[in-house]
Amino acid sequence: MPPTVQVGAILTNESLLMMQSFGLKTEPCSGNWSLVEGLDGFALDRKIHAAGWNFFFMAAEVKVMFFGALGAKNIQNALQRVFRKVKLQHFNGIEVTGIVAKRFLGVRYAVVTAHSRHVQRSCYLDSADARHASQHNAEWAEG
Repeated sequence: MPPTVQVGAILTNESLLMMQSFGLKTEPCSGNWSLVEGLDGFALDRKIHAAGWNFFFMAAEVKVMFFGALGAKNIQNALQRVFRKVKLQHFNGIEVTGIVAKRFLGVRYAVVTAHSRHVQRSCYLDSADARHASQHNAEWAEG
């Protein structure tokens, strides 16, 4: 059973070895995405920065809507859609910034919002091609 994801949660698709080198505990969430346990974005940023790395926050929101009530399964499905959108940009993390239940004409729906996050050594954000190459190299080294 995947963990319950709440607002403020950080999810990463970086290798377990890399996350452990920052002293982080992660819990598998979906596919190769893991939930960082016990830290919000600010605390994680401080830990990563203390290790000499950088943790970027992308201003553009990633929004996904679904019909029905808030529930773990619906939120998990919405996160799958968020992961697909973030993967196209080759970022290695997301921060869930909103999970809001709404109604319109009696129809229940919810909106999940997230922001892309990216961990890398350089203080200048790599291009999408460079991010893709580094993810490919990390996958190659693991597997």
